[in-house]
Amino acid sequence: MALKRFPTGVQDFAILREDGKYYVDKTDLIYKLVQSDRYYFLSRPRRFGKSLLISTLQYYFEGRKDLFAGLAMERLETEWKKYPVIRLDMSTVKKLDAEVFASNMNDIFEPYEKRYGIKNDKTNQAWGSRLSALIRAANEQTAEHVVVLIDEYDAPVLEAMHNAEQLEKVRNTMRDLYAPLKALGGILRFVFLTGISKFSQLSIFSELNNLKVITMLDDYAAICGITKEELLTQMQPEIQALADKQGMTYDEAVAGLQRQYDGYHFSENSPDIYNPFSLINSLSELKLANYWFATGTPTVLTKLVSKFKMDPETFNVGFPATLGMFDAPTETATNPIPMLYQSGYLTIKAVRTGNRYVLAFPNDEVRSGFCDGLMEFYATPDKVTNDTFLMRFADTLEAGDLDGALNQMRAFFSSVPYNAERQDENHYKTLFFLIFKLCTPYLVRTEECSAAGRADAVVETADAVYVFEFKLDANGTAEDALRQIDDKGYLVPYTVTKKADGSPKKLFKIGVAFDAEKRTIGEWKIV
Repeated sequence: MALKRFPTGVQDFAILREDGKYYVDKTDLIYKLVQSDRYYFLSRPRRFGKSLLISTLQYYFEGRKDLFAGLAMERLETEWKKYPVIRLDMSTVKKLDAEVFASNMNDIFEPYEKRYGIKNDKTNQAWGSRLSALIRAANEQTAEHVVVLIDEYDAPVLEAMHNAEQLEKVRNTMRDLYAPLKALGGILRFVFLTGISKFSQLSIFSELNNLKVITMLDDYAAICGITKEELLTQMQPEIQALADKQGMTYDEAVAGLQRQYDGYHFSENSPDIYNPFSLINSLSELKLANYWFATGTPTVLTKLVSKFKMDPETFNVGFPATLGMFDAPTETATNPIPMLYQSGYLTIKAVRTGNRYVLAFPNDEVRSGFCDGLMEFYATPDKVTNDTFLMRFADTLEAGDLDGALNQMRAFFSSVPYNAERQDENHYKTLFFLIFKLCTPYLVRTEECSAAGRADAVVETADAVYVFEFKLDANGTAEDALRQIDDKGYLVPYTVTKKADGSPKKLFKIGVAFDAEKRTIGEWKIV
């Protein structure tokens, strides 16, 4: 059976359909959307299909019935009325230099102005007035209401996030650009804006205050991305091909895809949603890899986490949050949680009563990529140095040489640049967590709970379980750390763990003391 031709890198609906590429049919949700209201806003992480959604809306409103053959829209839509469509792709406007910014904006406007016979020289930077003129001309010349689609509305603003002066200028520019969308409501059929982040109503949309935000509505949770049901019912041959290529069973391949790319939830009752970019690349190349992170390093986000000293283990196990903590404007946030959530590095893992949620990393791809990004802030800024250590450390640990692995860690910690503000027990535990988390396939947990308390870290391999307790030398010795493991019973939950052959795993207690003066591991004891 021939495998599907997935549209890797294709965001244009017409090209996708005309080339015979596979399309996960979202047109039933699109039909519901266009019939329900006129003004919408949707936030989703990058590479999650927002541009394809905008493109699909464009061809639908342009009446391209031929492109929807065999899709849900073909049976739902009976009129196929044609409307003039103005589409602004703001992802191309990322340079904040005034001259380049104006050039990028002109590149967006000029094709439409030419189409509708509007003469404008390139010096006219009254973008709101130009948009207003375009909408009026399109309406007058076609005698139809106009559709306006704006992709990545926030791209210019995100570029200016860490420059207060530039941010204010860009926000004012964007506010002026979007203002006509409400003023001309009488001649508009449909308005749809997408972006990554949520900005405050006053800063960007003070004029356009009639947007219906569908970002966290159950009805549209699956409008972008691929659901677990869609994967398992429509892509079985591709999953089997992945399994065959990687020497897995079908069920193992499903589990691997789920661990790597699943886990997103965008509303209280959201289905499981896979990262579409990573999933289709994985099924196209028949391997499991970190495709999403390969397209962009979360530099801003890792700097935020480093700045606020937030332990990545918190994101790993999940933490409680109210809606206002993460579904909030990013430019006024006093912590990184809104940006982390809206950018896709955190997602909803559970919903509790009383407007309470649990946020965590969505999957292994995000977890490993995020930890890799943090290494430069908690260890050394040189990726080659970090990765070389991680590979050697993993090989030594796999060989069962725990003393050798800890000696390597001692040398590595000694190479970490000195930062007085960060040399505390939490800093060392975070670095320890990052090291083991990046040495897959080891399972590492920090602050692991037991009935009597929390072990600092637990590392589980195929053959053994290592329980670690850390002490800064001012707060205790390696012997004190071992005594705490015994007194609190940290090892007890693992006495029943088995290897693949059914035999018990070896259990180790490791007490580690850090030398604050030398800024590295001091003594350790292994029992």
